[in-house]
Amino acid sequence: MSGIVTLILSALLVGVDALIKNWAATSLKPVGSIDLIPDVLSLHYHENFGAAFGILQQKRFFLVAVTVVVLLVLAGAILLRKVRGPLLLTSLGLIIAGGAGNLVDRVRLGYVIDYIYFEPINFPIFNFADCCVVCGTVLLAFYLLFIDGRQGKKAAAVHQAGELPSQTEGQESASVEEQPRQTEAEEEAQSEQAETEEQEP
Repeated sequence: MSGIVTLILSALLVGVDALIKNWAATSLKPVGSIDLIPDVLSLHYHENFGAAFGILQQKRFFLVAVTVVVLLVLAGAILLRKVRGPLLLTSLGLIIAGGAGNLVDRVRLGYVIDYIYFEPINFPIFNFADCCVVCGTVLLAFYLLFIDGRQGKKAAAVHQAGELPSQTEGQESASVEEQPRQTEAEEEAQSEQAETEEQEP
């Protein structure tokens, strides 16, 4: 998967998010809520003036600035091919899609339209864009922990294995250099012994 394809897919997900939010604003808002699974999962219209899952309320300009910076950094890394591999590209593409989807709402409306409500734990109402961010973050964590980490260990092992032959070669060359010195010393000792024998009556 190339970087351009990743960003195109991100744009498509932003479009899907916008369509769902438009439906929520026009059809769900008048009725308030729709039960999907009674007492478990429902669609409930909610205007969120904070970040994902209702945090950082009334921090619109801060959230817009942070989101823009993060999106530019991620998109730049993808376009400049600093990021490679289908899993890593997919994770960043999902994060970009979710961040951009909610950014559009904050800039256009001043708030984000949420509509998915998980009732058993009274979880904050969220939306499709939040799901994209969470899924992308989980994939990114999986990549960093289990794929990138293993590749780093393999590279270190290969580097260490490459150093061992060079050390062995150095030791062998040192022993080869010592052998002529030992031979010269033996020859001098033999010549001295011969001279001593000749001087004796």
